[in-house]
Amino acid sequence: MKSKGNGKVSAKWIPIFSLCFFFLGMVFTNKYWGPLESNNQLITQQRREQELQIVSEDCSTRKKKAGDRDNDVMTEVYKTHEAIQSLDKSISMLQMELSASRNAQERQKTDGSSVTSEAEGVPPRKKAFMVIGINTAFSSRKRRDSVRETWMPQGEQLRKLEQEKGIVVRFMIGHSATSNSILDRALDSEEAQHQDFLRLEHVEGYHELSAKTKIFFATAISKWDADFYVKVDDDVHVNLGTLAATLARHRSKPRVYIGCMKSGPVLSQKNVKYHEPEYWKFGEEGNKYFRHATGQIYAISKDLATYISINQPILHKYANEDVSLGSWFIGLEVEHIDERNMCCGTPPDCEWKAQAGNVCIASFDWSCSGICKSVEKMKFVHDQCGEGEEALWNALL
Repeated sequence: MKSKGNGKVSAKWIPIFSLCFFFLGMVFTNKYWGPLESNNQLITQQRREQELQIVSEDCSTRKKKAGDRDNDVMTEVYKTHEAIQSLDKSISMLQMELSASRNAQERQKTDGSSVTSEAEGVPPRKKAFMVIGINTAFSSRKRRDSVRETWMPQGEQLRKLEQEKGIVVRFMIGHSATSNSILDRALDSEEAQHQDFLRLEHVEGYHELSAKTKIFFATAISKWDADFYVKVDDDVHVNLGTLAATLARHRSKPRVYIGCMKSGPVLSQKNVKYHEPEYWKFGEEGNKYFRHATGQIYAISKDLATYISINQPILHKYANEDVSLGSWFIGLEVEHIDERNMCCGTPPDCEWKAQAGNVCIASFDWSCSGICKSVEKMKFVHDQCGEGEEALWNALL
């Protein structure tokens, strides 16, 4: 006899049960696998962030080390550059001194005289930092007195400046065309009183300034072994402290030419001031000169002064002294330094520079000549443009 509950499920219930189990599976999957996947993603993201941080820190460390290495390399390059400059200057000076020695020997052989040594009575050259030659004339006594009363020390102070600081200051002047003239005797008397002259083997004359400049450098370098040689006119007010500090910045450089660089027109017209007879050498009419320092004040290094001394017989002289000096350095490895504080005007120009934090090295009136450049003018410039000079002067002394 067959049982009534045979355990068979009706076929119509199978799709219903399938759908129910499918939905239960979906619920179970969303409930348990969803959080696991989120956790896995979070762990993966954190791991990536940590890796990025490690890489970033490693890059920063490498950059810092590379930067330190670059700084070290730049420091070494700078030191090497300074050493090369110093060596270049030393080699240049040795070459110049060797040439000067050979030149002196040749001259002595030509003159028929024997070579003298220090032991035979020739005094050695004195060491100095800079030698300043103040260009002056027989008729400029008032200008010399105004210089003495303003920026040039006198007596014991002048000797102290020379001995302790190596700064030599002298009026440079030659002699008259007539031997032992009244002009020469008056200058002898003034020299005995002040002892601040450098006498040159040169016949004085306005149109002989180029020759006088050559002779000054040759004479100065034969007496003093200085780093710099400076030429200045006797109507210029000089701040010695600022000049010394400025030149000291270029002490390690070989062959330097320092001043207010300019390039004025070449004047071909006759009967005008600063007429250039050799104007045709500078090209077409209206051309300008090559760059050169204005003649009121400029400085050159020892090797350039030695060069002038050795070659003075063959150095060409143009009508204007400052042009002549500039032409002597063309073709040489010379550094031209345009120092604008060496050409301050009179007030209010120097007052404006002082307000801008620049102390003038030299002050003069560009537009005036003759009586305008008198004792009163020099004193006025000294009073108005000498700001900061006293402290620098005291530091020097």
